[in-house]
Amino acid sequence: MTPRYAPMLARPADTPFSSDDWLFEIKWDGVRAIASAGTTLSLLSRNQADLAGQFPELAELLTLAPQTVLDGEIVVMRNGKPDMQALLSRLQSGLPRTGAPPVTYIVFDILERGGKDLTGLPLSERRQILREAVKEGSHVVLSEPVEGRGEDYYRAAMAQGLEGIMAKRKDSRYEPGIRSGAWLKIKAQKSCDCVIAGYTPGHGGRGPAFGALLLGLYEDDVLVPVGKVGTGFSDQLLLDLMERFGPLVTSVPQLTGVRETVVWLEPVLVCEVGYMEVTRDRRLRIPRFLRLRTDKPASSCTTDQLSGGERPAGPEEYAPGRTGPAGRPVGEEGAAIRPQLRKYHEKRHFSVTNEPEGAPDMTGNSFVIQEHHASHLHYDLRLERDGVLKSWAVPKGVPETAGEKHLAVAVEDHPLEYGSFEGEIPAGEYGAGTVSIWDKGTYETKHWDDDKIEVTLHGHRLQGPYVLVKFKRAGKNEWLVFRSGT
Repeated sequence: MTPRYAPMLARPADTPFSSDDWLFEIKWDGVRAIASAGTTLSLLSRNQADLAGQFPELAELLTLAPQTVLDGEIVVMRNGKPDMQALLSRLQSGLPRTGAPPVTYIVFDILERGGKDLTGLPLSERRQILREAVKEGSHVVLSEPVEGRGEDYYRAAMAQGLEGIMAKRKDSRYEPGIRSGAWLKIKAQKSCDCVIAGYTPGHGGRGPAFGALLLGLYEDDVLVPVGKVGTGFSDQLLLDLMERFGPLVTSVPQLTGVRETVVWLEPVLVCEVGYMEVTRDRRLRIPRFLRLRTDKPASSCTTDQLSGGERPAGPEEYAPGRTGPAGRPVGEEGAAIRPQLRKYHEKRHFSVTNEPEGAPDMTGNSFVIQEHHASHLHYDLRLERDGVLKSWAVPKGVPETAGEKHLAVAVEDHPLEYGSFEGEIPAGEYGAGTVSIWDKGTYETKHWDDDKIEVTLHGHRLQGPYVLVKFKRAGKNEWLVFRSGT
């Protein structure tokens, strides 16, 4: 009946805004699908898979929206909100099952009616035609945008626990397959869809699985690295992913500049990754695995998902051997070096080691404990503070029993990106050996001065109050760490 329209895509926006030139609607957490209702129904996902057979309840589109091509989102609604896990269970089961939760198709655009292409019309006209051409039913509803009041609408969406909102210019034409600035997505958590290019072998508790996934995005048809993600996985998900990875293992490196041990995969799997910021060397900061996206093709994972304000500075702004903002020195790759990281940089050759160099001006309250198999096994405790990771080497590990005290030796501050670092530090480099994450999470500060630090850890393994105190009789860098009984 119709050509296969590729969905129009949206750019991310950092903050909500209000404007009479824009329409605002809910960003639904589901599966995007182009519905063609002719003599038969097709529901094409972004990777061109026809989902009509998996969702037979949506056949009512044939009578509710005859001779149309629509753009919308397939969702499972529970308690007034989309339930992505319930939807994924239906997608993975292949065929509809008795008792499976019903889906709803939320329609937000019309591309064709009665064989006439409508994509060249402004959105305001397409919306009017949509209301005339489509009737709502048991499983089909129309998205109802609001005009102008984007900030109020965003606050209301957040109060309901929704993912975010979409902003669309009233005069925007429908541009199939284009990520246009005429459509914007405004989310509470930044995320992007990344290609899984490989994984690092797991160590310790992750031994049977992987340590972290290597992520890539396409730029000018070249897959470029954007970092690694090693958090957000349940034990069952680790096993499920390893099963998926088996047939995809290849000897061909998918990314350049990777110096650690990697099991490379054919670049066909897509995952959604949440993150805090994008660093100047174009790495996702504090990434977390959110979900596998079986509905999206790898080719759709491009760098233009990252908002303009997050793109790294160009070579004219930061070049090796020059200074950055406030006269800060810049490193080998052009990123400004925080003064606290001078000693860290002096000990490392970043053309050899794959350890992170560090990005400027970040802050938060994360912690990490890394198991470090160097010349002697020890553990490294790192607390995020003032834009770096304050670090201690703890030979016997952070104690888990109240009152038990272990020696902790203060070492140089590390960049925040080190909090997700796992892998091999090459022989001959400072700290050569294998690094893996033993625990990580967030912490609250009760007290912090030059002689005593009191925090409450919220990790996967360690939970509760901990104290670091200067061990002055031993030396200026020696501390004691223990779990407090209070």
